Amino acid sequence: MSRIGLKPINVPAGVELKVDGSRIRAKGPKGELSQEIPEGVRVVQDGTVIKVERASDDRYHKALHGLTRSLVANMVEGVTDGFAKTLEINGVGYRAAKQGNKLVLNVGYSNPVEFEAIPGIEIEVPAPNRIIVKGADKQRVGQIAAEIRGVRPPEPYKGKGIKYANEIIRRKAGKAGKAGK
Repeated sequence: MSRIGLKPINVPAGVELKVDGSRIRAKGPKGELSQEIPEGVRVVQDGTVIKVERASDDRYHKALHGLTRSLVANMVEGVTDGFAKTLEINGVGYRAAKQGNKLVLNVGYSNPVEFEAIPGIEIEVPAPNRIIVKGADKQRVGQIAAEIRGVRPPEPYKGKGIKYANEIIRRKAGKAGKAGK
């Protein structure tokens, strides 16, 4: 039994949802999103409440039931509030800057690394060592944040690199030096 799939989704005021066939569209103040609904799962709208129902108790349908409900709930949350991931840059001389539509990272390579602006994703640089990735689509925000982190992941000895704000870097001891003599 899918406990997540059985939970109803409340649609706040200002969000418009349309279910047409195997596609659901959400439109709100932060943007517009659409999602394909897999076969064997139905999305039923009852006023300001949305319920996700499955065709049978087959194992495949049970798995899709919870997944579809989570995807639709993320769509509703994304078009109302949006999602954000915060990244921190640690290291001497490491910094980020915004030049027009580009994010420019100076993280120890001979040339700066540039990221082009992606439609629907907003990148902010409130401080030279802080990057905020915002958007309505949770998956795309996470993917862009992971790509930025992948430019220079944090290393375990000094912790230099780009990390998520809530990430904890496990440190290694490094060289022990000569013992004895």
